[in-house]
This record gives sequence, structure tokens and C-alpha cells, in this order.
Amino acid sequence: MEFGKVADSLVDQIDFSLPADGKYTSLTLLGKKAEGVNIYVGCAKWGRKEWVGNLYPKGTKESEFLDYYVKNFNGIELNATHYKIYPDTSIKKWADKAANENFRFCPKVPQTISHYSDLSSAKAQELTSAFLEGVIAFGDKLGPIFLQLSEKYTPQRREQLFSYLERLPVDVRFCLEVRHPSWFENEFRDELFGKLAALNIGTVITDTSGRRDCLHMELTAPYAFIRFVGNGLHPTDYERIDEWVQRIKNWISQGIGEVYFFMHQHDEMDSVALCDYVIKRLNEVCKLEIRRPGLPDIQASLFD
Repeated sequence: MEFGKVADSLVDQIDFSLPADGKYTSLTLLGKKAEGVNIYVGCAKWGRKEWVGNLYPKGTKESEFLDYYVKNFNGIELNATHYKIYPDTSIKKWADKAANENFRFCPKVPQTISHYSDLSSAKAQELTSAFLEGVIAFGDKLGPIFLQLSEKYTPQRREQLFSYLERLPVDVRFCLEVRHPSWFENEFRDELFGKLAALNIGTVITDTSGRRDCLHMELTAPYAFIRFVGNGLHPTDYERIDEWVQRIKNWISQGIGEVYFFMHQHDEMDSVALCDYVIKRLNEVCKLEIRRPGLPDIQASLFD
């Protein structure tokens, strides 16, 4: 993932500390620990050939990648759906591979809708219906659906966005990522997050080096959807994870019910190792029992 990437020489100069919780986080969380919390940790794709011999056994065929992915992680930020609308038959096959697992797929809205339409056209509605008819086949394995707007989508088009969001079905969950810097200015920030809270639509919090404004720390629904972009296992990656784990612990005490934490690295080979560190620290600090990925002993031992 290249969004927010900075030169390696600049990483040490960035203030990676997490901002305080936003206004809507305080309004959304009930202030009382939930009876149970589910935390899902994973990557954006399962089809990584470079994981063969590491996360996947040597000789694993591409058709078997998902079989092994669901044995190692309990969630995925499903980027595949950003590039193609899949029929329900394909979606059902994927869901069946996770049938015996506490696993969630978080499909990304196709770019034909999010990036290449104005959201208000009949065509956008038609494509949205086709997309939803497919992903509903995930059944109880369906997590929040992830709508990402392009960096060119400004608040001047907010009425089209709000109208689109209002038409979405309420029996599935959605979360939104905005990228144009103007969304995070006071004038538009409160309007955006207030609208999402009113519609019970979640936010995407993106933690990436070069766009600290996307780290808005606003929760508008009782779950968190976090996209973490690391810097090649730089020491600050681990420091940032440690701070995130403490924040998640606090959110758990305040009543959050679900957390989705998806790992990105500029070299995705590094994502598996850092996911393992996230899970290890969540288990230690939050007293959870999330299954860690079955990495080779020599690599996993680096984080024990």
C-alpha cells in the first residue's frame, strides 16, 4: 500500500503518537465494558505468492491459499472486490472455506462505484445492488463493508455522498474512508462524522506515515476499523502497535464490541510478521486468546 508513504530517511522525524479520542468516539462508546469483544486481525489479500514457504506450506497452490489463510488469521480486508463484482456463487465458495472458523470478510466497495462514479447515478445504484447481492452470500462471515473514496472526492460533493449513504441497506454494516484533506477541517469534519453517526455507519481510521490527518480517532459505530501501514518493520512499527494495543484496551473498557485491525506494508512480505506481533500484544495486554499465525519457528521466535 503506497498511500501515505514517505522516504525511509523521514520515518524517524514523524510524530506517530495517537491523537486523543474524537468527539464521536465519546458519544458512541457507552462507557461500560461489553460482555464480550471480538478482535479480527489480518491482511488485505490472501493471494500472496511470496507467503509460500512462510505462512503457506511449500508447494501450496494458488487455489489453496485461502484454505491456509483462514487457518492463520481471523479476518481480511478484502481488496479483491474493489476490482471486480463477484457473483454470489464465488462468494459462497470463499465463505465455505471459513465455515468452521470465527472469521470475517470485510469486502471493499468496487472502484467502479467509489472512484469512477458520482454515487448519484442510476448506474451507481445498479452496480451497488449487484455488489451487495454477491457479498450477502458471506452470511455470518460478513464483516463491515468498506467504502473508500478517492483522494479527489472533496466535501463539495458531500450531498451526493450523504444521499448515497442514506440509500444503503441497514441490515448490513458499512464503514467509510475519506482521503481528501478538506474532510478533516473543522467545517466539514463535524458534519461528516455527525452524519455517519446518525446513519450508524462506521469510520475507517488509517494510520499511515505521510497522512496523519487520516488518523482522526472518531468512532461513529460501536466497532473500530483500523488500517495500519507500516514501514518495513522499522522500530517505530512496533512502538506504534504497542500504543494501538493500549488504545484498544481502553476502548474495550469503554464498551467497544468489535475491532478490525488490518495490516499493510509497502512490502507485503512484512505484513505477516507484524500481524503476529499485533496478536501477541493484544493477547498479553487485553487478556485475549486470538490464534497467532503458524509462522516458521525461527521467525516467530523473534517476537516471543
